[in-house]
Amino acid sequence: MAKIWQKSVTVNELVENFTVGRDREFDAQMAAFDVLGSLAHTRMLHSVGLLNKEDLDAVQKELKGIYHDIEAGHFTIEAEVEDVHSQVEMLLTKRLGDAGKKIHSGRSRNDQVLVDLKLFFRHELQEVVKSADTLFRLLIELSEKHKDVLLPGYTHLQVAMPSSFGLWFGAYAESLVDDLELLLAAYKITNKNPLGSAAGYGSSFPLNRTLTTQLLGFDSLNYNVVYAQMGRGKTERVIAQALSSVAATLAKMAMDQTLYLSQNFAFVSYPDTLTTGSSIMPHKKNPDVWEIMRGRCNRLQALPNDVAMMTVNLPSGYHRELQLLKELLFPAFTDIKQCLEMAAFMLKHIEVKKDILNDPKYAYLFSVDEVNKLVLSGAPFRDAYKQVGLAIEQGSFNPEKAVNHIHEGSIGNLGNDKIAEAMNKLLKSFDFEKVKRSVESLVK
Repeated sequence: MAKIWQKSVTVNELVENFTVGRDREFDAQMAAFDVLGSLAHTRMLHSVGLLNKEDLDAVQKELKGIYHDIEAGHFTIEAEVEDVHSQVEMLLTKRLGDAGKKIHSGRSRNDQVLVDLKLFFRHELQEVVKSADTLFRLLIELSEKHKDVLLPGYTHLQVAMPSSFGLWFGAYAESLVDDLELLLAAYKITNKNPLGSAAGYGSSFPLNRTLTTQLLGFDSLNYNVVYAQMGRGKTERVIAQALSSVAATLAKMAMDQTLYLSQNFAFVSYPDTLTTGSSIMPHKKNPDVWEIMRGRCNRLQALPNDVAMMTVNLPSGYHRELQLLKELLFPAFTDIKQCLEMAAFMLKHIEVKKDILNDPKYAYLFSVDEVNKLVLSGAPFRDAYKQVGLAIEQGSFNPEKAVNHIHEGSIGNLGNDKIAEAMNKLLKSFDFEKVKRSVESLVK
């Protein structure tokens, strides 16, 4: 089948297969967004006199039908078709004739791909944010539930000071708030309309880019048409940074859990159905979920560098290897969403161990609190520090007595209300409802 850009010469099959690569596979995930872009574009074409009312009505009807087919899982990109854009245009042309051929006026495949990607990334970022928020709510709930259950804190993997499960859960909740700040930045950069920039140098047609911006629910547009094309690669790089931040939070959480579940720590446990066994050792309860999560998230933390290496020496304008960014970003969204969902699933079933600090190996956890007690009674800090240190060296330090002097300081004051307030404020900034309304308006 001839390509939409093909004139007379047929491209060598080996060249075609190499250059198309995995585009069909990843383009299938963008199909609904390609249709949304065309729905907005054709309405704009009609508004500026480039598409008459009869053709507009016919094209809109068919595009909405294709959209619903995609949503129902009845859409495929045929093997001989190059990409999703060609597939949709081919279907329209087969069904409508010349009207289907008119939808590409004022548009290049470059800005068509860009708008598809922007809409896809926007949707995926929304899904990541929702999954992160679900995990966040659970962490806050667990923090409050276990705020009085003491947990040994470590520095250098050495027993350090008393902490609590309330602080542990809450720490990861607050970490997700910072991650959401980066996701919001990525969302803002993504949520700008490139449509109408054509191949990166604009169009001589009197296009109304403000109209497509409004129809597609974008916050604003990429004003400079050259930058609109330059933004491909930069957008992916910023998104990669945000996803890698979430991944870093989850990787650290997963590492903690693998340690805490081991017999040497034994701080937490999970139902047998959520752990795996050994083929030779019948006593094993392996934290495979957390280990796989740790591995996936460590891989995701390399994503910004992978994107950078793909784009670092490219001049302005479009270059074909930019399509390879889909192979990096699309699976990354799947990985991070699955990891967020599995973390929430596992933590819903976590059992925390109480009375951990009764173990003699945690005897000196309370040395700092004893120093603080002496300081509060009037002793200089350095003298108090030396006095407690000598007592530890001489074996006269009484940790049981020191336990009684734990104050409602950092252990008791979790700050969860303020942390939740910050998260709620961030969530409002995404304005998901605006996007939902724009999509519903286009396809109804």
